[in-house]
Amino acid sequence: MYPVFSLLLLFFISPCLTLASEDYEELLTVRPLRDGRVATRFLFTISQLDASHEMHNDQTQHYALLPLTLGQVLRDYSVTEVHLSLNAGKWDYGNWGMPEDPAVSTGAELWAWIEGSEQTGVNERWKSLRNALAGLFCASVGSLDEMRTTSPVYAFRPEGNLPISLASFSQNQTEKKDHDYELRHASLPAEHVCTENLTPFLKLLPCKGSSGIASLLNPHKLFDADWHGMSVHVTRTEDEGIKLQLSFQAVIDPVRSSPQGKRDFSFQSLFGRTISRICRVASTSSVKVTLPQRVAYAISPEPPSVFTQNQAQVATFDLSYEDGHIQELKQRPLDISVRYPTENSFSYSLDELQTPMSDLRVMRSLSGTSQAHGKLGVSIQNNREQDIELLYLETMPWLLTFFLHTLQVRKDGADRPDLLTVLSYKLPEEHGRPSLLEVRVLIPAGAIVKLDMEVEKSFLRYTEHPPDAQRGWDLPPAVFIPLYSSLQTNNFISSSEMYLNERRQRVYSPAVLVDVATPDFSMPYNVIIMSSTLIALIFGSIFNLMTRRFVMIWEPKANVQAGTVTLNDGGSNETTT
Repeated sequence: MYPVFSLLLLFFISPCLTLASEDYEELLTVRPLRDGRVATRFLFTISQLDASHEMHNDQTQHYALLPLTLGQVLRDYSVTEVHLSLNAGKWDYGNWGMPEDPAVSTGAELWAWIEGSEQTGVNERWKSLRNALAGLFCASVGSLDEMRTTSPVYAFRPEGNLPISLASFSQNQTEKKDHDYELRHASLPAEHVCTENLTPFLKLLPCKGSSGIASLLNPHKLFDADWHGMSVHVTRTEDEGIKLQLSFQAVIDPVRSSPQGKRDFSFQSLFGRTISRICRVASTSSVKVTLPQRVAYAISPEPPSVFTQNQAQVATFDLSYEDGHIQELKQRPLDISVRYPTENSFSYSLDELQTPMSDLRVMRSLSGTSQAHGKLGVSIQNNREQDIELLYLETMPWLLTFFLHTLQVRKDGADRPDLLTVLSYKLPEEHGRPSLLEVRVLIPAGAIVKLDMEVEKSFLRYTEHPPDAQRGWDLPPAVFIPLYSSLQTNNFISSSEMYLNERRQRVYSPAVLVDVATPDFSMPYNVIIMSSTLIALIFGSIFNLMTRRFVMIWEPKANVQAGTVTLNDGGSNETTT
């Protein structure tokens, strides 16, 4: 009896213990922009506090809030950290500032830290991870094969804690470890986020999209935004265990949808919905609205609390599970609105738009009229009054090859090769891995630094061209990672604190379209049609000659004598006068 009682007690207690070790938080931030648009971010955080690093062949771990499908993928392929983003559009750093989630690369971007073993290699697990995430989020990340995958040396360091210290691993590269972790990074700039990606995204949430802040995720409104994107971040830390962050960002233009051209906005106008139910699983649920500056405004309802953050006033609305909040939402759903009573219609302020909202302004172009050669140009502008040292990462498919001996660094038209401190370059493999260039460059205060380098375009096989070959190839965006002054060191990997303190901000350049030599795809069809026509004519003539039967036909003879016509047919004679 006692064993049965113990099993029943364990059966009822274990879910309670699992639920107590996990935590779920949701947050919505709304930030009006100076160009009349509104930047919004939905952040859903699930933490498993008592999680420890486990190999894929360990005992099964129970989940209460953490999605089981995602947890199984991480365990089966020994993924310590993974970051996936799907974005549509181009983030405007000059007018919108730095995003709350730095993963705003155009298209799809995936990078992960994977543990290797003697039985299963990292590349095999990386392939399985791509295919699993492609099926989970209905995305095309499964096509991120070895032709798009790189392993950066300095960029994309772990944002969490690896089970084995990264510092000890880097200081003794020759020492054999039981478990080694490797980085894999790939991007697909032509990928777009759509409703088919948002649906599985909502299924990963404890309350799905039926209650809480997630109920505002209306695809009809979000995918009509000027910019939108979703991201998934999984990290491991010593204090918080496994942390899963599901984020959805959108930049919506209320002026475009307003008949009067006003920038007034509300939940109903932005998302087409209001919050009528609370997610009871969430430990904290709040909405933060950044209040406008230097302009008259009115916010409704009145915020319970207002605090200062980054020299801006932020209004906070608490939606945690309380009886008072539940009854209030039942009577009146939450619909936060911000109005500008003194404005009849919104108009741009040119003086204000000339002031950039980001410390860096980057531009990248690929010039040249030839389909065999070109020139890559990168312009980096420092808008700060202090020098900025940053890491410049460039990934190109194998069809583009850099000529490093042509690399020129200019400042105000003068050559400044001393601004480059570290350079790492991995050659591409023909019809294989892409090229990888990592440069550490110093940008003086208020200066513009330009980097120019010649590139060579390779010829592709006709089977390697995409279906829309005449459009060209989409090149991945370049990545610029600012380095803090306190973390300036010649050894990027020696100090693990420079990567583990906080999530680094990243600046992505727009994607570039390259024109490569394309064959005349219609020529084979023209040749086939002409050859078929000639074969048909020749075959028809020969077949006609071979199958035709020649016979002699006797024609009747006519005799004309003095007005008399005699017709001789066989043996009978007939005379006509």
